Amino acid sequence: MASVIDVQFEHYHAPNTLGVEDSTPRISWNIQDATGLFKQTGYEIEISDGNTNKQQHLALTAKRASSLSTLVSWPFDHVLRSRQKISTRVRLYDDKDNVTPWSEPAHLETGLLERQDWQCQRIAAPWGPGTSEPDPEQLYRKEFQLSGEVEQARLYITSQGVYEAEINGQRVGDYFLAPGWTAYGNRLQYQTYDLKSALVEGANCIGVRLAEGWFSGRIGFEGGHRNIWGPHTALLAQLEVLYANGHSETIVSDGSWTVTKGPIKLAEIYDGEKYDARDEIESWSTAAMDKAASKWEPVLVMENLSSEIELTAGYGEPVRRVEVIKPLEKITTPSGKTVLDFGQNLVGYLRLRNIKGPRGHKITLRHAEVLENGELGTRPLRICKATDEYTLKGDESGETYEPRFTFHGFRYAEINGWVGDLDLKSVEAVVCHTDMKPVGGFECSEPILNQLYKNIVWGMRGNFLSVPTDCPQRDERLGWSGDLALFAPTATLIYDCFGMLKNWLIDLEHDQTVLDGVPPMVSPDATIADPIWCRRVPCAIWHDVTILAPWALYQETGDESILAQQYNSMTTWMKVIPRKDHLWDPEPFQLGDWLDPAAPSDAPWKGATDAKLVANMFLIQSLDLMVKISAILGHHDESAKFQAESEAARGAFQDEYVTRNGRLVSESQAAYALAICLNILSPAQKKHAADRLAWL
Repeated sequence: MASVIDVQFEHYHAPNTLGVEDSTPRISWNIQDATGLFKQTGYEIEISDGNTNKQQHLALTAKRASSLSTLVSWPFDHVLRSRQKISTRVRLYDDKDNVTPWSEPAHLETGLLERQDWQCQRIAAPWGPGTSEPDPEQLYRKEFQLSGEVEQARLYITSQGVYEAEINGQRVGDYFLAPGWTAYGNRLQYQTYDLKSALVEGANCIGVRLAEGWFSGRIGFEGGHRNIWGPHTALLAQLEVLYANGHSETIVSDGSWTVTKGPIKLAEIYDGEKYDARDEIESWSTAAMDKAASKWEPVLVMENLSSEIELTAGYGEPVRRVEVIKPLEKITTPSGKTVLDFGQNLVGYLRLRNIKGPRGHKITLRHAEVLENGELGTRPLRICKATDEYTLKGDESGETYEPRFTFHGFRYAEINGWVGDLDLKSVEAVVCHTDMKPVGGFECSEPILNQLYKNIVWGMRGNFLSVPTDCPQRDERLGWSGDLALFAPTATLIYDCFGMLKNWLIDLEHDQTVLDGVPPMVSPDATIADPIWCRRVPCAIWHDVTILAPWALYQETGDESILAQQYNSMTTWMKVIPRKDHLWDPEPFQLGDWLDPAAPSDAPWKGATDAKLVANMFLIQSLDLMVKISAILGHHDESAKFQAESEAARGAFQDEYVTRNGRLVSESQAAYALAICLNILSPAQKKHAADRLAWL
């Protein structure tokens, strides 16, 4: 008998269905049928209210004749409210009137869908921010009393900066570098946590660590700048408690909170973390803290978050610590340094256990992807220090350390200052990235191809950390648009990255609006303060990401909503491309086949292929895609317009770049491969190009 499995809302994967953004979520499911004979001709969807308050009971069913099973539109007139919990079941029908059993229920809870749902104030440390030097972490705390048995508790929290929350001495959730990196001038993501099991009747305490992260830490091209989105890190927190007797209580960030400096003295994305265990405050996030043993100050209550900044739950999975890797080998370098080899290039940090030594002793951890002349190879990092430092408190039983607010790209780690012989069991690497669901795989009989695929997967894991980046190790780590433009089709085959890239594309469009319709080179736009890369100059491939990335997501999922969401971004980009005789205006600088191995090391844009030729092939590809996208969305007049533009551009390309004997003016593998793959040439020309490519 067939059965319904894997009922899912939108692109959310359990357990990431708490505090979601959607009030009318689409529903998907799979069919499990050992016989292969069941053919769905109809479905029935049931939703019931999962709220504890029985007075809000909801039970609805909807039955439809349809073979659809993916992203089925919300079939009810009822629109979900903020904080609403639902359970959903699905059963199916076939043309023989067979009916499957009801599926197991899938659960979803909405977040705070309206701005007025937020009652908390934005709070910050009272000491002066905004200097050229990094700020130490801040510890925020609030004690509160609960007067009865807790039935439900939700913490809604976000920060300008990166945070980690605790309740009664226990860490809240498993997110890393929350709330993630967004275009902070436009959107700030919040997280929702279930705290029922962490709270007790009587005295409780909430504590939050806050560091600069991407918000005000140093970020950008070639080392970047500080305070790009603001000089003052800040916190917003709202804990909503429902008692078993039906009464409720809300604890919010406000002037009653206190703050002090924590043991993390430096927390930088590029440079690493410095932690002084001597400055730890015992039980700081519990009501049992000795208040006389440390100095706490009243927080600074800041003005409300601008209404222009959206508070959103976002759509992608969070960054998590997803894997632990043990070192394979301990190496003594020619200079006598101790280096650990983890056998795999990864992104994350080191976790140390059983650290022993005198109080005040320092252990330093340096990270790199390669060895050079037997030593740690830090030259590719440029000015990025990629160094963590731990100062011992002198606990004779041994200490434990792992960074909270930084990450590194590395295979090798140099450990300096370890007292005694370093046991490999005392060190492990923690792998961190956006916790996407794997959707594809590859294996064949050729080991080198299997290794190539493994490298691609690890490369994606390392560069999909909150946003899709160019690299995870040096003083850059930015959301370069050109990188994603080319990698998006591959990415969607390996992991379900729909939610993450949907988030990124929303921010891209915001930054595009700021730049008068020209997309940013990187998003979130950390080049705002950079005179070279904050360019309002249109650039092929990089800015074509406005079309190429949504199209890749659509091709993999069939979800037209991503095309509709980004359509204005796409058409705006097509309007601002400077053209002359149907092709790119030859005046704007083009990056072209960037980093062609044949290009000079000091001029990576001067590859073997004419950069203008490359730009125009991508223009034609974008026009071709806009023909399809406009038609899919029902914009048929615009589809016809793009069709005419595409035909004109092809004709102009033939005149400009194809010789009489059918060769391209750039005699390179890249030129012919692109012309074939992007369908630029006629069928006869394509065959000739393939022969020429084989010869080259």
